[in-house]
Order: sequence, then structure tokens, then C-alpha cells
Amino acid sequence: MDTTTTSSPQVRAGIDPRLRNLAIVVVLGAIMTVLDSTIVNVAISALGEDFTTSLATIQWVVTGYTLALSMAIPLTGWSVRRFGARTMWLVSLGLFISGSLLCGLAWSVPSLIAFRVLQGLGGGMLMPIGQTMLVREAGPDRMGRVMSIVSVPAMLAPVLGPLLGGVIVDHLSWRWMFYVNIPFCAFALLAAIRMLPRDTERDAGARLDLLGILFLSPGLAALVYGLSEAGNGASLTGGRFLGSVISGGVLVAGFVVHAARKGEGALIDVRRLSTRAFTSATGGFFLYSGAVFGVMILIPLFARVVRDESALDAGWLLAPMGVGAMITMLVSGRLSDRFGGRWIAATGLVVVLAGTLVLTTLDPSTGRIVIMTAMFVVGLGHGMIAPSLMAMSYQGLPHVAIPAATTGANILVRIGSSFGTAVSAVILQIAIRDEIPGSSGSLNEAATHSPALLTNAFTETFWWTTAILLAALIPVLAVPRKRMSAAS
Repeated sequence: MDTTTTSSPQVRAGIDPRLRNLAIVVVLGAIMTVLDSTIVNVAISALGEDFTTSLATIQWVVTGYTLALSMAIPLTGWSVRRFGARTMWLVSLGLFISGSLLCGLAWSVPSLIAFRVLQGLGGGMLMPIGQTMLVREAGPDRMGRVMSIVSVPAMLAPVLGPLLGGVIVDHLSWRWMFYVNIPFCAFALLAAIRMLPRDTERDAGARLDLLGILFLSPGLAALVYGLSEAGNGASLTGGRFLGSVISGGVLVAGFVVHAARKGEGALIDVRRLSTRAFTSATGGFFLYSGAVFGVMILIPLFARVVRDESALDAGWLLAPMGVGAMITMLVSGRLSDRFGGRWIAATGLVVVLAGTLVLTTLDPSTGRIVIMTAMFVVGLGHGMIAPSLMAMSYQGLPHVAIPAATTGANILVRIGSSFGTAVSAVILQIAIRDEIPGSSGSLNEAATHSPALLTNAFTETFWWTTAILLAALIPVLAVPRKRMSAAS
């Protein structure tokens, strides 16, 4: 019997030094890569002015990074099996640092887009690799607490990213948005070299599923691109949206069929992920991610379009969400490990619903304190949901299925967030056209009309977000109860 996993149940029940060191490395490495997903968004106009190019062109600085993230995630499971988690963590972090430095030195729009793709390839694998290492080390009895740790960077990104980006754009060159990554990630790289254990699980015979890559990576990129275009105002009947979403859906469906036939040799062995716990938890997380990312897009838009506030002021409206999440994350993981995560996640959804319902009552004169309080309540619920759902998705899975589960869950969250952004943007455009007859639904045009009419469009969109949150309750409540271990 392997005494390393059974000899000290009291220690294994908590966060022992080995797991603590691993968690520190993962958070240090992931936090800037996740922040970078949002930090650049506030600088798009500044980049366009500096390079004297159109918004449609400079938008690819964001889109190229997002697509590279999406295409890199499917490689995670195979690369961890083939080369080891520590090795791939160091390689991915090195790619991200290199991409950050080159982005800061970019001399043209094409060079900046190319270096952002390099950044995305490294950043896309870091979070799932980190999750894989933590889940393997934690075991089933500490899963909730570990997922609370993993959720920290993901929670900070949409809250601190716009704030940090606003400060840099207002007071420094846009290049510092990329340079700021270098010292943080270099420190994370040194910590990883010193603190991560040597790779012991490598399969030199693991072959890359090339056909699976040809199906899944372009399919995900097409889906995310199509949803992003819808979020940026593209017509739902236009060629860019329909072509991307349909082709992406066909490719992803083709991958699922291929993976089911290929089994263990597939890029993601989907047969191992057909458990009720995984499908219910990730299904709930997909819907929830769509709803909460929609809220995080709508609040800054409301502040800027209706209230005519600056990007930094708009970003501050989201900050209480991070504070609320930090409070509940401290206890939700431990409670999930002790009692199971189903009712904790369901309670969190109810709390998020309460905060979102406040947003359906907004009017142009609503004080900032009301909006910030509502976002604080949303954050309290989020801190209960994210760790619980991620922990529940691993419930009952064999050890060998952890890389596939991590990859699959990250893919669904990535698509879910893009889906939420797109759906919220499209519903808002439709609502604006309903409130302002003859309007195209564009925000620039809408900003010239009555704030009251625009507010009605936003509150109607928040009602749709509430409906998606209610739908997320269904799969969450379908997650089976956790089987308590003898140690617990």
C-alpha cells in the first residue's frame, strides 16, 4: 500500500505544506495570465490611436489572444501525459513571459497581434495544467478547498483587470500593460523551479491525436470567434456569425464522435467524462458562466453609455464583486469538502439571483452605492458557486481522467463566458431597438438618446440574465450527493 496517501489522514484532511507550496506556485503563475484576458480591453482605443488603425483591425489584439487561448486548452491533457505537468507548466509560463515582452516591444499592429497569439498559447495551458496538478495532489477529500484556491485568479481577472488597465492607460504607455507581466511571471517561474516536485508521471508513448486536434482546436476557435463577433455587434444572420458558429459546431461535434470511437487515444477521452457528476456540474457551470460574464459586461457598459462615466469609474463598480467572492471562498471550499457542494452551489446561485434582481430595477438616478452593493452580493454568491461546481465535476472520476476532465471543464467555461458575452450584447441591441424605434441598436448611436430609454434596455437584459441563472439551477440540483469518506 502507498503510505504517502494514507498514513496521515489528519494532515491530508487539511492543506499540508506540499499542497500549500503547489497552490502558491499555481496562483502566482496564473494570476497575471488570467488578468491579461481583461486588462487589454480598456486600452483598445488607445492602441488604435497609437498605431493609427481602425477599431476593426485593432480588435484582433484581443480576439487573437482569445482564439489562441481556446486553441491551446485542448493540448493540455496530452502534453501533461507526454512531458509531465511541471515541465509543461514551465514551458507555458516561459511562452507567456516571452509573448509579454515582445508585445511591449511591438512595432506594428501585425507584430502586436502575432505576439498576443504567442501569449495566448502559453496562457491558455497554464490554468488547466495548474488545476491538474492541484487536483492530483489534493485527492477527493480536499477538492473544494483546492478549487477555492484555483478560483482566486479567475475571480480577480474581471474585477482588477479593467482597473489596472485604466490606471496604466491614464498614466503610462500602453506598453506597460505587457511589461507589468514580466516581473510577476518571472518570480512565478523561479518559484515553480524551486517548489514544484519533479515529474514522475510521464508516458513517452502517448501519441498526439492529430485528427482530434484538427477537429477540436479550429472548432473551438470558430465558436469563440463567432460568439465574440456577436458580442461586438455582428448580425446574427450575417456570414461571419453564422459561418463561424455553424462550422465550429460541426467541427466540435465531429470531435466528440471521433473521440468516442477512439477512446483512450483521443485528445480528450469523452467516455470517462460521461458521469452524472461531471455532466451536471459542468453544465451548470456553463450556464452560470454565461450569466455572470453577461453581468460583468453589462455593468461597465451601463456606467459608460447611460451614466457617461470613465472606464476607471466603470471598473470600480465591479470591484465589490471580488471582495464578496473572497469572503465566501474562504469557507465554501471547506464546507463543500465536508458536506458536498450541491446545496452550497445552489445557495450561491440564489444569492447571485438576489443581486441580479436588484440590477433589474436600475434607473439613471440609481446611486453608485446601490450598484456596488448588488455586485457585492453577486460576489458572495460567486464565491460559493465556482469552487463547489469545479470540485463536484471531479466527483467519482478515476485518477487517470483528471487531465481530460480539467481540459473539458476549461473548454466549457471558455465557451460559456463567450456565449454569455454574446447573448447579453445581442439582447441589449434588440432591447435598444425596441425602446428606440429606427435605431440600429449600436451603443454609440444609443448614447445620443434618453438615458431613461437606454436604462429600460439594460434592465430588460438583466431580466434575461436572471432567466439563465434560474436555468443553471436545474443541472446543479441534478449533481449526485457526495459520498462521505471514512476520514471525513
